[in-house]
Amino acid sequence: MPRFMMVYKGEATDVSAMPEGEVAAIMAKWGLWMERVGPALVDVGAPFGPGTSVIDDGGTGPAVAASGYSIVEAPDLEAAAALADGHPYLSEGSGNFAIDVYQLMPVPFQP
Repeated sequence: MPRFMMVYKGEATDVSAMPEGEVAAIMAKWGLWMERVGPALVDVGAPFGPGTSVIDDGGTGPAVAASGYSIVEAPDLEAAAALADGHPYLSEGSGNFAIDVYQLMPVPFQP
C-alpha cells in the first residue's frame, strides 16, 4: 500500500510553557485521532525543533515553518488527505496551520 507523509505546517507551540491540563487535553485529541486512523498510521512521527534551509547556492536561510510529520498508508492521495479530517493540528480554524500530504515514492536506485 502506498505511504504518504503528512507535514504539519505552522509555528510550533511550545508545550513546556502550557498548563499541564491544556497539554493533557491536546494529547487526548491526538490519541483520538490516532485511534480513528488506526493501522493506517504507520509512523506517528515527531515534532520538529529549530531548523535551517540549505540553499543550492551554498548559503543558508530560515526554514519554512513546519512543526512535525506523520506517515500514513492509504490507497491514494485523496484517501491519505481524508485521514487529516478531525486532526487536532487543524482544530484552531485560524488559517495559520495546514497539513501538506505527499506520496512517498520509491527511490529508483533502491534494491
